[in-house]
Amino acid sequence: MNKMWRMVLSVIGAAGVCVAGEAGAPPATYAKDVAPIMFRRCAECHRPGEAAPMSLLSYKEVRPWAKAIREKVLEHSMPPWLADPAYGHFSNDRRLTQKEIDTIVAWVDAGAPAGDDNDLPPVPKFEQGWTIGKPDVVISLEQPVEVPATGVVPYRYITVPTNFAEDRWVQAAEIRPGNRAVVHHVIVFAMDGAGGAHTGESTGGERTSERGRDWLSAKLCGFAPGEQPKIYPAGTAKLLKAGSKLIFQLHYTPNGKPATDLTSIGLIFARSPVEHTALSGTATNFRLAIPPGDPNYEVHSTWTAPQDVRVVDLMPHMHFRGKDFTYTAVYPDGRSEIVLHVPKYNFNWQLVYRLREPLLLPKGARLDCVAHFDNSPNNPANPDPKKEVRWGPQTWEEMMIGWFDYTLDGPKLSARTTP
Repeated sequence: MNKMWRMVLSVIGAAGVCVAGEAGAPPATYAKDVAPIMFRRCAECHRPGEAAPMSLLSYKEVRPWAKAIREKVLEHSMPPWLADPAYGHFSNDRRLTQKEIDTIVAWVDAGAPAGDDNDLPPVPKFEQGWTIGKPDVVISLEQPVEVPATGVVPYRYITVPTNFAEDRWVQAAEIRPGNRAVVHHVIVFAMDGAGGAHTGESTGGERTSERGRDWLSAKLCGFAPGEQPKIYPAGTAKLLKAGSKLIFQLHYTPNGKPATDLTSIGLIFARSPVEHTALSGTATNFRLAIPPGDPNYEVHSTWTAPQDVRVVDLMPHMHFRGKDFTYTAVYPDGRSEIVLHVPKYNFNWQLVYRLREPLLLPKGARLDCVAHFDNSPNNPANPDPKKEVRWGPQTWEEMMIGWFDYTLDGPKLSARTTP
């Protein structure tokens, strides 16, 4: 055998050893291989008291769901993440890596063995009832809200004073519904002491205007299926002025039984000097009119930067007919780039996409949004394809909101840490 063939066979043999070694590796176990993935990727929602239907914090809890978990990770529907990976990079990207998917699949295919408890990582610790950690202050509705057993409940707008004697910088905010069985979503808006407020019920009609755009921009935090709490990076916070009032917009869905709700919001204040003031903005189109049966109705909206800003997160919002949503940055020199594309919008997952690096928009740059709606019979979520659909607060109506948070650069500002 000549020297060249000896070298070829040596390489093949080495490759065979590697493959045989991988094939002969011990099977994945829950304790050593799967628990770290569950704790890192799933525990945020799959724990007692959270939105997910079951807890996944122990082998006993995970094992009955092993085959379902395998199916969900293979089809990439869990953890939920709707952004097209071809555009943008996001710090809260929930997608599993291929290695994580392969590990879970191999574990289930091996019979989902428990493994050695000595290999288990520590169970993650959470502040009971909160994702953001223990709030510095919790502000609740002053009286429980009565929710009827049946019927359509108009949005409730309830004003609650903060009683802050001085300005506060909010680093993180989280809404906790008092009764998840009937709370569909909650948005808390912040109004300074001089601002007006709406209290009571509303059909949403008075919001469909420029005044409505200003109202939407006062958003402090939201709660909806899949929506994560509002968390800003160190050095960035939202200002709550002394004497501010919080307006709770509450959407209730009766479930056949009379109920009550006492929703709260928890706030964590900045621990370090605030260098960037966070503000909320929207690219919104209030004038949509989706024809009956239209499978691909297109709606546009835009927002122009009044000065140099940095966009830190994006959150598209539509209802049951929402099909896809795209944010495009258009610069003063004519350049443009897609910064978020959601090709298969899902109303059941109201996700916030936090940019890994803030997007600099110079003065005069735009955020252009394009959304498509499916009002055809082919949309299984469509409440009624025979009706023209216009803007409205109820889920059988529609909205087109390109929400985003952005920051203004400026001199360092003093930050209070606790009430």
